[in-house]
This record gives sequence, structure tokens and C-alpha cells, in this order.
Amino acid sequence: MTKYEGVYPAVVTPMDKNGQFNEDAFRKVLEFNINAGVGGFWVAGGNGESILLSDEENMRVVSAAADQNNGRVNNIMHIGASTTERSIKLAEHAASVGAEAICAVPPFFYPQSDDAIVEHYKAITSASDLPLFVYNLPQSTNVEITPDLMKKIADKVPQLKGLKHSSHPSFTNIPIWEKMGLECFTGNALLMLPALTIGAIGCIDGPLCAIPELWINIWNAWQNKDIEEAQKAQRKASDFAGLLRAIGPHSGAKAALSERLGIDCGSARLPTPPLSKENQKKLSAYLSNLEI
Repeated sequence: MTKYEGVYPAVVTPMDKNGQFNEDAFRKVLEFNINAGVGGFWVAGGNGESILLSDEENMRVVSAAADQNNGRVNNIMHIGASTTERSIKLAEHAASVGAEAICAVPPFFYPQSDDAIVEHYKAITSASDLPLFVYNLPQSTNVEITPDLMKKIADKVPQLKGLKHSSHPSFTNIPIWEKMGLECFTGNALLMLPALTIGAIGCIDGPLCAIPELWINIWNAWQNKDIEEAQKAQRKASDFAGLLRAIGPHSGAKAALSERLGIDCGSARLPTPPLSKENQKKLSAYLSNLEI
């Protein structure tokens, strides 16, 4: 796999009853999504709760994804961490197990200059020859990857391939990323179709891993130049994405997968709460009426 486009679920990290990584359930979630027709995965990212996992746990997740997918789809492995040293270690590991690409949020918590952010990305890409996707998630990192900052990164980081653009206010930057020659995935499941119309190459988000068929329908209609069908598919997909946002995206996606696949994906890791009984009923009612 060398082409990055289409539906890339930001895959969950299933947990067992003790709150530990459930590798068997994880592999089943991956296989379900591959069979549905996804183009790849965003592994150990925000929806995968990587910030709540230890480095060793993140490496287990990445190793399992590389082994299970075995080159059939692209694995974009998130190696963002609170220090450059940790990110380098995770990047080296991702390359060693066969990842197709890496991705990373910028340094977070402590404010950094543009030059420091560029040097961070330069350092983590020096750990391997894998292509890099920048993860623009300012609502969580408090760092906005602006076009000016991205140009600085592009000038110093030859492995820069593209980005996951999850910045809500700067949706209109997508055409700028395209003009810069970057491959831009929208990180908003509610906006896949509009993003495609202004230059995005696909969508990466959490709801996609629970019902990938909804977003694959958008992609297929778009590829067939059937805008009316794509609009219908987007409205349907947005209904589910909106539901997950309302009930809690991490535990909600895991609960949806548990119900659809007949496995136990557990809940989000604390402090994120499990799904309430009321929200579980809402989700179950939605899934019982789901028509794909």
C-alpha cells in the first residue's frame, strides 16, 4: 500500500475487565474494518487513547496492528508524546514492526516556539525513513498548525507527507494544504464530504471504526461522482457521529463495536467514564434500526 486516501478509522484500543489492552478484541476490530473496505488505520491516536497509555502499551498496540494488517492496508502509527525522546523511541519501534507511516501531535502542555516545534518533528523523523503525517488537533494540544508553521516544517522535514486536520475553526485551510502538495485528511467525521469538495483526500476519525460502512458509502459515491448519493450518505453518517459525540466518543465507539461484533471492547480508560445505562439504551436503539 502506498496511496493514502479514503476512509481511515481512528481505531479504538479495546480494554479488558481490568482496564488493560485487549489484543484479541483489537485484532477483531481491525479485521472487521478491513473486511468493510477501509484504506488504512490511524493507530494509537486520540480515539485510541494513546495519551492515557504507557509507552510499552502503545508499542503493543502498534505491534498488533502491524501484524494483523500485514501490509493489506496502510497503518499510520501515532507516536506523539510529551517529550521528543519518547516520540523518537516510539517512531523507531513503529518502523521496526513494519508501519507504513507515522503521525504525531506537536509538543503540548508547555508552549513552544515554531522553531522548537520544527526541530521536534525533524528529530522524530530522523529515527526512521517513514513518511510523516502531522496531527493538527489544537483543541487538545493548544497548538494550531498554521500554514506558516506547516511551511517551516515542510522546509526542514523532507519526510512530511500530509496531515490529519482536526482544527474546527480553520476548516478552510484545507485548500491551502492541497496547494502545498500535502495530503490532507479531515479529522471531522461530520465533514467528510464537504472536505473532499475542497481538496481533502479522505477522513480520519473515531466514529469510522464503529460503522465504517457509513463513510465508505460517502467515499464510493464521491468516487463515482454521484453527489446526491454522497450527500445522503453524509447525512446518515453525521447522525451516528453526532450521537457518539453526545454520549461519549470513546466508550460509545467501544460499546457500538461490542454490540455489532459480539465481543467485549470494554470502556474508555479512566478518568473517562464508561457509558451510562441511559446512553447505552440510546446507542442500542440506534443500532437496532441501522440500515447500511
